[in-house]
Amino acid sequence: MLVLDPVLVIPAIFAVALGGTLKGATGAGAPVVAVPVLAALFDVQFAVTVFVVPNLLTNIWQAWSHRESLLPWQFVGLFAGGGAIGAIVGTYLLAGLPSETLSAVMAFFVLGYVAFRLVNRSWVLAYPFALKISGPVGLIGGALQGATGISAPVSITFLNALKLPRATFIATISVFFSAMSVTQLERMIALGLMTQERFIAGLVATATILAVMPLGTFLAKSIPPKAFDYLLLGLLTIIALKILFQVFVA
Repeated sequence: MLVLDPVLVIPAIFAVALGGTLKGATGAGAPVVAVPVLAALFDVQFAVTVFVVPNLLTNIWQAWSHRESLLPWQFVGLFAGGGAIGAIVGTYLLAGLPSETLSAVMAFFVLGYVAFRLVNRSWVLAYPFALKISGPVGLIGGALQGATGISAPVSITFLNALKLPRATFIATISVFFSAMSVTQLERMIALGLMTQERFIAGLVATATILAVMPLGTFLAKSIPPKAFDYLLLGLLTIIALKILFQVFVA
């Protein structure tokens, strides 16, 4: 079984742990780190399918824990509903497109996310306008999540631009990820993408993330947010470039 190869399992668990640390520190972002690494070690289809399990379980828990801090349900419903629909579309793309195409798309979106964060660090989005576009933004983010396992270039950037309090950000993004993961998982099962091996790997990833999230919470209090942010962006750049090298050069 591919997932049992220790040469691949050790760096895979390390990547998941790093993603879980990020999630503990910021409330989101575990797939941004873990999925590109898993895709580089295995393939995009494996990475996205495995990570839907921790996405669903950890975000349901986070959404419930921070439920009193949610944005108004009109916003949450449009944003999460768009994400759920988009994830269905993205899952069909995941099942039908070549792995190399998905890898390249994911890498380019990661690099775009890094560039946007570096150039637009002070960008602020007004809530009334954000409410109007929350459905379409959720739809695009969900499609990205379904096809590549990463919606952060759209979803996290969108909510970050609202400059929300940490608890409100965590509650809202967790509902969004939970809604996407439900429809994503259903389609993965129907299309035969979610195998027993991948589901078990997803449970292991969930346990790893939950185990290291307290470390992320601690680090968030110990490391300057700006330094942590730049470290993450540098890591994402390296991972994305490695994927592009594998697709176009190797």
